[in-house]
Amino acid sequence: MKKVLVTGADGFIGSHLTESLLEKGYEVKAFAYYNSFNTWGWLDSLPKEMLNEIEVFTGDIRDPNGVREAMKGVEGVFHLAALIAIPFSYHSPDSYVDTNIKGTLNVLQAARDLATERVLVTSTSEVYGTARYVPIDENHPYQGQSPYSATKIGADRLAESFYRSFGLPVSIVRPFNTFGPRQSARAVIPTIISQLLAGKEEIQLGSLTPTRDFNYVKDTAAGFIAIAESEKTIGEEINIATQQEISIGELAREIISQINPSARIVCDEQRLRPEKSEVNRLLGSNEKIGRLTGWKQQYTFAEGIAETIAWMREHMEAYKPDIYNV
Repeated sequence: MKKVLVTGADGFIGSHLTESLLEKGYEVKAFAYYNSFNTWGWLDSLPKEMLNEIEVFTGDIRDPNGVREAMKGVEGVFHLAALIAIPFSYHSPDSYVDTNIKGTLNVLQAARDLATERVLVTSTSEVYGTARYVPIDENHPYQGQSPYSATKIGADRLAESFYRSFGLPVSIVRPFNTFGPRQSARAVIPTIISQLLAGKEEIQLGSLTPTRDFNYVKDTAAGFIAIAESEKTIGEEINIATQQEISIGELAREIISQINPSARIVCDEQRLRPEKSEVNRLLGSNEKIGRLTGWKQQYTFAEGIAETIAWMREHMEAYKPDIYNV
């Protein structure tokens, strides 16, 4: 593939993936969410010389006509556009169905009609729910523990059906928890860092016992590209995981020790998920991605945290540490 489309290119992972693709010599069309301010999300933060290389298409992933227009003339699609905040999915599930399921259907239908060479559909480790065994491989059962995860399960299965029914060259990419520069404060790592950098002595969090498998965002982007560049991954669903886990409490204490050791953690009730919705353990297997593509984690967790803290020190204007970011 030479020319590719990245949907959700204006977001956290999408903007990093766009950068990585450009650095590898791809021609990139970036699908950004239309708004009347004509802002392109995190793409606006890229160096001007890099931004000049990107063809930006503004639209709405829920609109099949706009999606089809954006996909004309490209050989591959990295489909990342989605609604991702779990708490917001509790009270606005309709929007998740429209964006995550119907949006994915729009991409798949257009790809089938346009004979697109490769389609990568972005999944999430949340589709597995709380681990029934570890490490979680791609054969692990699915469990919709939130409306968000349920819609991602639906989108994944649609992608599978287009591969099996129509021979569409689809790969389902399943990153475990990704973190790094540009991530919104609805995620736990920037939530902790932003509160600490704002000088707060009491760091408000939800449950501290769940464990997660954290990927640094540059490793996640490299995983997407490795999957796209391998013929062995067509028709497969593939984890991007470090195969290491850390609890939210341990994570918080590590970041606190780096920024303000005198700060303490307090439980904020509104940040707790409903008991049956909380995913208590995620620890992913990376055997399959290593076997099919040769991908390996390049950044240690400590290196990723250090880079994230350094970036956030320079960009605190992007955060509102005084409120709970849903």
